[in-house]
Amino acid sequence: MSDSIVLIPTYNEKENIENIIRAVFALEKDFHILVIDDGSPDGTASIVHNLISEEFSGRLFIEERIGKLGLGTAYIHGFKWALARSYGYIFEMDADFSHNPDDLPRLYSACHDEGYDVSVGSRYVTGVNVVNWPIGRVLMSYFASKYVRVITGLNVKDTTAGFVCYRRKVLETIDLDHIRFKGYAFQIEMKYTAYVLGFRIKEVSVIFVNRRLGTSKMNSSIFGEAFFGVIDLRRRKATGKIKSRPEEIGIINRSS
Repeated sequence: MSDSIVLIPTYNEKENIENIIRAVFALEKDFHILVIDDGSPDGTASIVHNLISEEFSGRLFIEERIGKLGLGTAYIHGFKWALARSYGYIFEMDADFSHNPDDLPRLYSACHDEGYDVSVGSRYVTGVNVVNWPIGRVLMSYFASKYVRVITGLNVKDTTAGFVCYRRKVLETIDLDHIRFKGYAFQIEMKYTAYVLGFRIKEVSVIFVNRRLGTSKMNSSIFGEAFFGVIDLRRRKATGKIKSRPEEIGIINRSS
C-alpha cells in the first residue's frame, strides 16, 4: 500500500490522461492515483476505467461526478476520499503535463524527509520558470502572486500553484467544508488557510510547461474570483473565521 495518492481532476482530457497515468506509475517511488472526472463527454472516464480493469487495479481509482462542478470542489472531493483511506501524503496535479511527474518525488521529499507540512511546486521561487505561456499570461500570474503576498502576508511566491503535496494532518485540520472558492482562488485559499493555522510550507522550484494537447480551462472569471477573493480571505482572518475543525483546535502544528 502506497503512502501517497496523486489527485488528478479531469474534464475532457482524453489526449493526456493515459500518458500522465503511465508517467506517474513509471516513477521509482510508488504513487497511487485518483482521477476525479466531472462528466467529461469526450470519454476520459472510459479510458481510466479500462486502465483500471486491464493493468492498474489497486493503484488507480476514479470518482465520477455529474457535470462540471469546479476545480476546488473536485479537490475537496478527492481530499475527503483520500482521508477516508490511509494515505499520509496527498498531492494535487494537473492532467496536461504542465506539472512534470518527475517532480513528484521532490515534493514528497520536502514533506517526508525535510518535515514540511505543505510543499508547493513553484514557478517563481527561483525566477520565472514557465515555458510556452503567452507573455501576458505569465505577467498576470506572476503579479497575481505578488498581489496575494502583499494583501495577505503569505510568504509563498507562487500562491496560485496547483502542484502541491499536503501531509495528511494538514487536510485533517483544515475545515474542508468551509473552503469557499472553486476556481483559481481555491489554490490561494488552501495555502493561506494552512499558513494561518501554523503549518510549514516549502516551495520547490519546478518548470511549468503550457499544455500541448487539449484545451485550457482558464478564463477571466477565474482571475476575478482570485482578485476579490484575496481581500475576502484577509477579512475572514481578521474576523477569526478561518479556523481548524473543532476537534483539531489546540493540537495544530505551530512550528515556524
